[in-house]
Amino acid sequence: MAQRVEPNQWRGTIGRRTRFVVAGVLLWAAAVEARLVYWQVVKHDEMVSEAADQQSRKVKLLAPRGEILDRHGALLAYSVDLDTIGADPRMAGDPQQAVATLCSALGDCTRDEARALVQRFRSGRGYVYVRRKATPDEAKRVRDLKLPWVVFHKEPRRYYPNSSLAAHVLGYVGLDNNGLAGLEHTYDARIRGRDGTMLVQKDNKGRPFSSTVGEPPVPGATLELTIDRHLQYVTERELRAGVAEHRARGGSAVIMDPATGEILAIANEPTFNPNLPLQGLDRGRNRAVQDIYEPGSTFKMVTASAALETGAMSAGDLVNTGDGVIKLGSRRVTEYEGHRYGTLSLTDVMVKSSNVGAIMIGLKLGAERLGRFVDAFGFGKRLSPDFPGENAGMVWPSKGWSDSTLMSVSMGYEIGVTPLQMAVAASTIANGGERVKPRVVRAVVEGNRRTPVRRETIGRVMSPRTAASLVEIMEAVVERGTAKAARIEGYSIAGKTGTAAKLVNRYYSKTDYNASFVGFLPSRAPALTIIVVIDTPDRSVGGYAGGVVAAPIFHRIAEAALRYLGLPPTVNPLPPLVVTGTPQPLKVAGPVSPLVIAPVAGPLAEGQLRLPELRGLSGREAMRVLARLGIGVRISGDGLVVDQFPLPGTPVDPGAWCRLSLSRSIPQPVPDPRP
Repeated sequence: MAQRVEPNQWRGTIGRRTRFVVAGVLLWAAAVEARLVYWQVVKHDEMVSEAADQQSRKVKLLAPRGEILDRHGALLAYSVDLDTIGADPRMAGDPQQAVATLCSALGDCTRDEARALVQRFRSGRGYVYVRRKATPDEAKRVRDLKLPWVVFHKEPRRYYPNSSLAAHVLGYVGLDNNGLAGLEHTYDARIRGRDGTMLVQKDNKGRPFSSTVGEPPVPGATLELTIDRHLQYVTERELRAGVAEHRARGGSAVIMDPATGEILAIANEPTFNPNLPLQGLDRGRNRAVQDIYEPGSTFKMVTASAALETGAMSAGDLVNTGDGVIKLGSRRVTEYEGHRYGTLSLTDVMVKSSNVGAIMIGLKLGAERLGRFVDAFGFGKRLSPDFPGENAGMVWPSKGWSDSTLMSVSMGYEIGVTPLQMAVAASTIANGGERVKPRVVRAVVEGNRRTPVRRETIGRVMSPRTAASLVEIMEAVVERGTAKAARIEGYSIAGKTGTAAKLVNRYYSKTDYNASFVGFLPSRAPALTIIVVIDTPDRSVGGYAGGVVAAPIFHRIAEAALRYLGLPPTVNPLPPLVVTGTPQPLKVAGPVSPLVIAPVAGPLAEGQLRLPELRGLSGREAMRVLARLGIGVRISGDGLVVDQFPLPGTPVDPGAWCRLSLSRSIPQPVPDPRP
């Protein structure tokens, strides 16, 4: 029997099905909404980051570091923009093949470099460095490959145009543009500037197609140094020659202005090229401020100054050194090379560099008074903010000095000093008794604002009267004492030699010495203080004492500096040349050729040349003559050359400077009144 179907039963079926479909749609919509909430809310930041990585990339733009200049504006360090080569490994295909292609273009990939580059390509990152700050030739060869997955952007690289000149002062910069040594490190926060950003847009295949600078980099400040490039060159040249001549382990030399504390040159040997810092890490130590040594007899000027300033002794007071031997308890000190000086004045104790005499002066002073002057001169302290790695030295508190320590300190032992500290001590005497803070930065230039570094006096160590007495004593050391090799004809020089045995395995060596000389000139109006310290000269090639090793190097540096600075003689100087008469217009018919000056007697030093006659030439012609000779020129006035310094025939070094005075009129000669 057939089942009877109610006429409205289909309505319930349709309703149930409709509700099922609606419920399914609602569940599907809820799932979609939940998924959207998950991606757009929970995963929002991550998705935005991935989208940005696919569509664009932000690149840091390193700011160009500020320049470093010498005191005359000559460039010592600056930055140049070079191409940095990068790549997107995800587009490069096989990492091994991609790296092989790049290395074939670069031409100098080492095996380790290629292996590391393959690892970077396999890292899954969207951007990797191929070569930072590539040379123009390297960048051109890679660019010629026209690889779509290779990108280029500019980065500054530090360049030192004078190679190793002043390397220990300047320091060097790392790959990420940060200063790692020297002034580059000390003033890094001011020199490096502020980095910028660049946004690189990419297409749907990840290929860069445009770039915009988001935040431009801000260049760093410029440093203007107290260093004089020419004096730095001369100092390095003579120090290098001296170290080689005496087969020494190394050496240091410093030139400073005793009145202002400005360091004009600071040299160390061995040195390095800051353009290739990794090749000179073992030679990058700034010995002049980081190495300490026992100064020996140069320190006797501190002992003498304490005796004179406290009134314990005067320059003429006598000291009985006996037979050249002094004993105190178990301690026995003998004069250098067994000399027996007998009775000496304080002046002659310094002139003959008597150890026994210095000890007797020190014992008369006592530990408290001598220790007070050791502290006042700045020993045991860091002296300059420009050298954060400066060694403070080694000074024991005077309260703990035994008689044996007092004996040692009096003659420059059992105390560790740096060459810079000894230069500051000599400068204190030279400038009349004030200790001036040494500095190597003359000014900082930021934008249009130049901020000079002012002279800073730490305190007065002695009276001008005491300083004047010490100058006379130190002049005698050069004139008739141990430093005769430092003399320069026509100039008065004050100084002190030092020869100190080195401490090796807790015992003073009989073969290894530090030889030094510190002095200033002209002694009565000092313009320069110069110290030379030579580490372990070979005794078999010319001696080991300060007077025969360091003093001649001082002589050569000082002589070149006097010529360069144009300082006139101070001993029996020539009378000034007085020219009178009314200037008349100068009329010259045709060009004037330089006169040939006959060489003066005596050979030139290696590499030197003689200045030609330039008077009568136009300024342009004189500049051409000097340019051919490799000599710098400083000109005042306009017209024809009427005066030059140095004078014609003067021997000069390549790279020296010549001052020219130009005028459009010359004074007429005064008629001779004689018939």
